[in-house]
Amino acid sequence: MQRLILILSSQKGWRRWIIAVLAGALSVLAMAPLHLWPVLFLTFPVLVWQLDGCYLDTDGRPNISRASLRAGAAVGWAFGFGFFLAGLYWIGFAFLVEAEVFAWLLPLAVTLMPAGLAIFFAIAVMMAGALWRPGPARLVALAVALTMTEWLRGNILTGFPWNVLGYSLTGSDAMMQWASVFGVYGLTLFAVLIFCAPAAVWMPGLRPARLTMRRCAYPAVMALVLGSAIAWGHWRLTSANVEFVDGVQLRIVQPNIPQIEKWQPENRAAIFERYMTVSRRGAPREQIEGVTHLIWPESALPFLLEDTPDALNAISAMMPDEAILITGAARAQRDGDTRSVDQNRLRIFNSLFVMDDDANLLSYYDKAHLVPFGEYLPFQETLESIGLEQLTRVRGGFTSGSGPRLTSAPNVPPFIALICYEIIFPDAIRDGEEEPGWMLNVTNDAWFGDSAGPYQHFHQARVRAVEQGLPLVRAANTGISAVTDPFGRVIARLPRNTADVIDSGLPHAASSTIFLRFGPIVLIFLLLVAVVMWGALAHYQYMDHD
Repeated sequence: MQRLILILSSQKGWRRWIIAVLAGALSVLAMAPLHLWPVLFLTFPVLVWQLDGCYLDTDGRPNISRASLRAGAAVGWAFGFGFFLAGLYWIGFAFLVEAEVFAWLLPLAVTLMPAGLAIFFAIAVMMAGALWRPGPARLVALAVALTMTEWLRGNILTGFPWNVLGYSLTGSDAMMQWASVFGVYGLTLFAVLIFCAPAAVWMPGLRPARLTMRRCAYPAVMALVLGSAIAWGHWRLTSANVEFVDGVQLRIVQPNIPQIEKWQPENRAAIFERYMTVSRRGAPREQIEGVTHLIWPESALPFLLEDTPDALNAISAMMPDEAILITGAARAQRDGDTRSVDQNRLRIFNSLFVMDDDANLLSYYDKAHLVPFGEYLPFQETLESIGLEQLTRVRGGFTSGSGPRLTSAPNVPPFIALICYEIIFPDAIRDGEEEPGWMLNVTNDAWFGDSAGPYQHFHQARVRAVEQGLPLVRAANTGISAVTDPFGRVIARLPRNTADVIDSGLPHAASSTIFLRFGPIVLIFLLLVAVVMWGALAHYQYMDHD
């Protein structure tokens, strides 16, 4: 083993970078849909051993300089590039929906975005490098640095907390439960501490023949932490009794409309009829019996619903008395709320409508966190003037809403409206003091085809349910549509690429979680404890030199 470590730590130049890229790419196996998290016991130590080659001399003593920090940053960037390239490859599928317009951007999209996100990993390993000491101390330094940069990745600029490292510890219902205490950023700290454990046993400068108790103590503690978390998760699920809200019968519609067909003008009538047919389960009768709340996915119809009386009349005829339609829809508005049919002079919002049985609009929510280059362009007017467009091709881009997300609908508890990837932001779910009863996520993952993207999206939505202690209702055009309880367990779900409905009750919310009440405080406390750990371990006599 020591020979292997010496080989890994002594590599230079492109060989070192290739090893780091491969280790990062393999790490994605720990994420949805595979959840092969034990692979991180291999890939994370490889990263550490490569950084040992940058930050330690051949005797295993610290050797920190500007040159070594630059070398470490290159290793961290390469690892991050491999991780994001393998984890976000599916973004390229969106550029093939209208290949004649956007295909030329595909190579840039699938490489530049991972390259940019990998900078956060480079920063983390530079921060850790300044504190690199033999033994477990270097693992704690790396865990603290990666936790901080993962939080930054999710919050600075537009933020993109996709596949945060903490999701590697949420691969089963039981493992998912400690997100209710620590949240996904807190789990990131634990993930790095746990999966780097083999690097506490072996490192440059240690005597190969001596596997002492001192060297095995750290992995033993981490194994105890992981085992205890899983056992507690099983206990929490065993003691969880989920009840349903009286008098609420949801019908979630998954129409399965290919993205390439959706915005072609000649398909508008057929798409609307598809929604009506699937909503009725294909039955010829005019109304849908027994449904109290009908839910359609993001941007369900390829036209402005409010400006289409025939569609409103058909919806009204289908809806049972006092039933409610909740649907994703485009909303158009001029300054001052003056309506106009001239879309070139309108602001367009990606919205969620709540409509009564007469198809009257009761309330709406406008998406606040828009997708850059998907729903808008930075420097929109300038880039449009030279012929560039965002993927949705809405002239002027979508306009960001101002919230709040808490939305009301008759005969159901207030809910948090989350459109598309808004649900991946753990720190921005609740924005008021009133208690919601559930989360509604409407999305259109048809952009990303049969890739890992929709599965990753759904899994992250389930983790939000655990963090918030709220049931999740999810309507997705091509899937995955589902209902989960507030513990993230799936009550009902539809497979991808299926046109069907889910009929389900609405689970009650769970009691308030520790993460919800003390989330930022818990994360800060964990980081402070880790810093104290580093201070103790940095001065601990760990090395047994040759």
